[in-house]
Amino acid sequence: MKITSATYITSSTKLLQCPKPDKPEYAFIGRSNVGKSSLINMLTGVRGLARISSSPGKTQLINHFLINEKWMLVDLPGYGYAKVSKEKRNEFGKMIRNYVSGRENLMCLFVLLDSRLPPQKPDLEFMTELAELQIAFCMVFTKCDKVAASQLPKNIAAYKKIMSEEWEALPKYFLTSSNTAKGKEELLKFIDDSNKYFEK
Repeated sequence: MKITSATYITSSTKLLQCPKPDKPEYAFIGRSNVGKSSLINMLTGVRGLARISSSPGKTQLINHFLINEKWMLVDLPGYGYAKVSKEKRNEFGKMIRNYVSGRENLMCLFVLLDSRLPPQKPDLEFMTELAELQIAFCMVFTKCDKVAASQLPKNIAAYKKIMSEEWEALPKYFLTSSNTAKGKEELLKFIDDSNKYFEK
């Protein structure tokens, strides 16, 4: 799939404010500073589509973008650490849960994970919660250009080992880099294939 247009539509604080659910939707989420905005900009080829910030927790709304006039890309607030109050973090948590469990046209949630790090407790807990809610998701390892070639498979193997203790089947995963565009074709093909299911 080639992206020819990417347009900002709206920002919402509640599920009910989101656009009409008549198009397939793909949401991106991850811990603060995992490289979410950079990945979205790399995928769409539109520099500055999603705002990049050095300050964790910058995304505080459900941001919708219309891609190729056919499907929606959604930038969700990060979970875990952010320079915001506990009350605000709880607010974000409720907003995210309501969205992922109540958005009927959500085809897949992409959970971004920093490939440089071993499995992190907030990520594992979040994915377990998604499984309990029966939310379809994929794991997306970011910043793969910034980790030693020998360390990357070790970190991924660590995730597989921990998750296989409780999971019968592990979710699909992608390896990406916003700097080198690694994983771009694979992610867009996955979305393109999923769009066909929505049409059926």
